[in-house]
Amino acid sequence: MEPNVRFWITERQSFVQRFLQWMELLDPTNLVLSIEKIEKSRQLLLTNQDASRHDVEDQRIQEAWKRSLSTVHPDSSKLIPVPFRPAAFLPFTAPMVFLSLLSVKNLKSMILPQVSFYTYTTAFNIINGNASYNRQPYESILLGTGVIASSTFFGLLPRFLQLRFSLNNILTRKALPVVFLTQVSAVNVIASRSFEPSRGIEVMDKEGNVIGYSRKAGTKAVKDTATSRAVLFGTSAFIPEVFSYFFKRTQFFQQYPWSLWTLKLSCTILVMGLMVPVSFSIFPQTGQIQCSMLEKEIQSATQEPELFYNRGV
Repeated sequence: MEPNVRFWITERQSFVQRFLQWMELLDPTNLVLSIEKIEKSRQLLLTNQDASRHDVEDQRIQEAWKRSLSTVHPDSSKLIPVPFRPAAFLPFTAPMVFLSLLSVKNLKSMILPQVSFYTYTTAFNIINGNASYNRQPYESILLGTGVIASSTFFGLLPRFLQLRFSLNNILTRKALPVVFLTQVSAVNVIASRSFEPSRGIEVMDKEGNVIGYSRKAGTKAVKDTATSRAVLFGTSAFIPEVFSYFFKRTQFFQQYPWSLWTLKLSCTILVMGLMVPVSFSIFPQTGQIQCSMLEKEIQSATQEPELFYNRGV
């Protein structure tokens, strides 16, 4: 069985345990691991089938799990490209979220931040989604291009409405971009991973044996991930706007107007630094689903009451 799959199935964790686990996996040092170190760690886990994450007596086992879980895709057993590993998510997206929420006087200055943000998140969703179904490279490219274009359009829509109709009300000027960012980020996950509900993803028993492909499991995996993204970007966009609103009313801001940018950027990074592991921890990495909720052909193929599937990140 793929070591990462074995880990997520056997280590049934609470939300707090998943949060602490993700804090380790999001360590930036995981971005600079050499291929040689990763391969050695994988070999150690493959030769120690009973190795547990809680085997505190062996530091090598703990380090091997950390390297494997943070760099290798559980479905394909392939290395995740460095810019799209979970540890790279915060450094790439936090500045983009900050730039996407800046007040501007013309729409052109918002195009690049929006395109950059949705290009990265779309690629991240496709690469880190469930990869157990058959797909051709050109299908992912065409799908990603369409998702990027549509997400960018809807991401720019609130700014266009503000400039076109001179919406100066504080509620619409500040709340509208946050609402759109939250909704579009969730829909971006659903659209970029739309093959999973339509083609089905692998469902396994507790031993890792593949029982079949389920569209219902694919739907649940995408829905859960989209929910976690909405929580992540909604909170990360809302809290800095609230802080900025009250900061503008202080005397310090009147003396140093430029400090607003520093505060807002710092607040965005701090909030996202907390919310990224929180959002990744809301749902288990390997989800469980009642066999009775799946397709009839899968129910007839096993006597297991529950099956497992890779939710993706």
